This record gives sequence, structure tokens and C-alpha cells, in this order.
Amino acid sequence: MNIAIDGPAGAGKSTVARLVARELGYVYIDTGAMYRAVSLHMTRVCIRPDETDALSEEMKCLRIELRPEAERQFVFLNGEDVTDAIRTSEMSRLASLYAQVGVVREQLVEMQRQMAKRKGVVMDGRDIGTHVLPDAEMKWFITASVEERARRRYEEWKDKENASLEHFIQEIADRDRQDETREVSPLKQAEDAVLLDTTGMTIADVVRVIVDRAIIRK
Repeated sequence: MNIAIDGPAGAGKSTVARLVARELGYVYIDTGAMYRAVSLHMTRVCIRPDETDALSEEMKCLRIELRPEAERQFVFLNGEDVTDAIRTSEMSRLASLYAQVGVVREQLVEMQRQMAKRKGVVMDGRDIGTHVLPDAEMKWFITASVEERARRRYEEWKDKENASLEHFIQEIADRDRQDETREVSPLKQAEDAVLLDTTGMTIADVVRVIVDRAIIRK
């Protein structure tokens, strides 16, 4: 079956989805990394999110590959390994802006649906259960308080970027507003998704809950 995991920024979706896929022997598809890769490319060629025509043309030239390894997933953009280059708070912020553009979402959603056709996929994002894979056999919406999500981001980036916890709290709150109010596929919980508030839970706890439910469903 296919498993859709949605939720706001900083909820731990990518880490949880990757570990769930490993436990079940499924394929993990990191849609957030795909949007970050688009953002990286467009900033390199100086195309802004509001330049729709230019974006549409440039999207035709993009080739994004996700290559899973034992401990992580590598992201290739037109043959270049951009795994580390896309993992910055700036790329995270820009990804939310480019993700609001219809031509960008349309092309990436089609890629993602093709990847999931053979089943056995764990896919995370913000509109997987509602738009990308509405027929997924299992759907989760994982979240946590703004403060908890900001703290997680701060712990992840404090040694890499000179930013305070207050900065991440504001960034997470702004990202929530962007994702929830965008016109194209806004962030929302699918009606048939299970809500899981991970505030106070460890990653291992969250993974165990999802894997156990998936085993029962099998």
C-alpha cells in the first residue's frame, strides 16, 4: 500500500517517513526535497516565483532524482548531487514560495504520482493525502506546537546557521500562514487522515505508532 504523511513545517515528516519506509521495506519519496531542488535551480538562474512564464519553460529542463542509501536519501538535480546544498533554512523558505506556483506543483505532482504507481511508497509533504495521493491506503497528519517545531529546527541548525530560537519560532509561524493560505493545494488535513500530535514524543515513538498501524492494515 501507499502511505501519505502530511503536516506543517518542522513536524518531523521527512525523518519519520524515511524511517517508516525503512521499517516496512518501502520506498521513501521526499517531496520537500524536490521543491527545495527546484528552488535552488531557480535561484541559480535568477528566476523569481512570480515569473510564471519563465518558470514554466525552465521546469521543462529539470531532472530530479531521489537515490536512497542506507542512512539517507541523496537528491540529484540534472545529475548534480545537491543533497547538502538544499538543506538550508533559506532553501526551506524559498521552497514554500515556489510551491505556491501552479506550473511548479503540476510538474512535480505528476512526477510524484508516477513514482507511487507501483505501490509500497511512503511519501511526505503538505498535500499528499489531499491532492497528490488522495487514494493512499493510509494517511497521517503529524503536527506539533509552533514552539516545539521551532525548537527542533533550532537544534538542527544552531551549529550551521547563526540564528536564534526566536528566529525559528517566527519563521515556523510565517511558514504555517503561507502554507495554509496559498491558493494552490493549501496545507490541510485529509478527512480520512489520522491526526498525530507529536509534541513531547520522540521520533522513535512516532515511527512505532505508524509502523504498528501499517502492520495491522496489511
